Amino acid sequence: MRHQSLWIAICAVTAALSTTATNAEFIEDSNVQLKFKNFYLERNYDDRSDLNYGNWTQAVTLDAKSGYHDIGAGIQVGADLLAQYAIGLKSPDTTNDIHMPYSTSEGKTQRDNAKIGATLKVKVAETELKVGDLLPMSPVIFFDPSRQLLTTYSGAWLESKDIKDTKLTLAYIDGINARYDNQYQNLTLFPQNDFAKAEAANKSTDDGMYIFGVDHQFTPKIGGSYWFADVTNIYKQHYAAATYKTKLAEKTNFDAHVRYFDNSETGDKLYGDIDSQAISLGAKVNHGMHTVQLGYQQMFGDHGSQASMFPTLGGWVPQPYLDNWSVASFIRKDEKSWSLGYTYNFKEVGVPGLTTTVRYFQGWNVDNGAGKGRGKENENNVIVNYVVPEGKLKGLGFNYMFIDTNYTNIAGGNNLQEHRIATTYTYKF
Repeated sequence: MRHQSLWIAICAVTAALSTTATNAEFIEDSNVQLKFKNFYLERNYDDRSDLNYGNWTQAVTLDAKSGYHDIGAGIQVGADLLAQYAIGLKSPDTTNDIHMPYSTSEGKTQRDNAKIGATLKVKVAETELKVGDLLPMSPVIFFDPSRQLLTTYSGAWLESKDIKDTKLTLAYIDGINARYDNQYQNLTLFPQNDFAKAEAANKSTDDGMYIFGVDHQFTPKIGGSYWFADVTNIYKQHYAAATYKTKLAEKTNFDAHVRYFDNSETGDKLYGDIDSQAISLGAKVNHGMHTVQLGYQQMFGDHGSQASMFPTLGGWVPQPYLDNWSVASFIRKDEKSWSLGYTYNFKEVGVPGLTTTVRYFQGWNVDNGAGKGRGKENENNVIVNYVVPEGKLKGLGFNYMFIDTNYTNIAGGNNLQEHRIATTYTYKF
């Protein structure tokens, strides 16, 4: 079904377009954008200069979302198209930078990458079904915008808001098209990011991933969530969370949450036994131009011989619902971590569109096995964002990010520094 669902969606989209081309709402309510991104990334390792790399790429993305055509009985249909293309202006020839497709047999990085996906959407009242190319943002699966091209998924996603203050989600994911890939692959467990090797070793599942989620707002201040996911034959995951938001003063807002994950093996147990739990707490205070963010995270469980870290999908899939998720990620066995961040918005001092963020992460108590000392890691981030707020260049964006990660007694942990520079512009038709 991995490939079939996408082709079915493409055919359905084509049919929908041909029969609704004259429908005013389908056309007039559409949103078509052409997005440009120039992206430079340089990573340097303190003690492994042979691993250093840098890449410079240019991408263009066509993001076209139609309006809806009413076909009767309260049923509305539409179609979306996402076409992405990136070309390497400067790329490592032989180093796999997890950025462009890499040929293991040739030991070479490809110069360009292209992917295209279509999505059929069907809506009844406040319930919507999407089939085809998906960009999920949920506690159990998330797309990756951190490099040049987006990680996408194929499958079906049903979301309903017909119940007051409640969102219900049912979904099935049958494949992943990772940020460095150009085709859909079966699902694996991180750090198995080489899909061909996983397939050859029977370490990938072609049975997909089943998802259920419910989010409810109990009061204007208090919300709660429960999600469940089953990555068939690899792992299953339970997620529960509570949120609290309030206004402390005229210009002061407070936002806090607690999140809990419970993971275990499922089905054929392709990666053996999995036993991992995580608790993640976050709080944020915003006062005028100032925002302070605090996070705490702790890992529990035996993890497993083949799943030494908190389980995520192979393909470098992010898990932003863990408060201390970053380059270091802080997801190793028994690891405890905290983070502190500060953001300043320059709007009130005459520079609207400019923000700066500094953030520090520290993790400790990593279990390295019997007879081995505990490990620790830390990370520093500096982020500068600027978007031109008005004038002829409105929407032109600049982003700079500096990352410094350091490891002590962490297997495979190599101290590194990374610079990311991105220039973005979106043209709306």
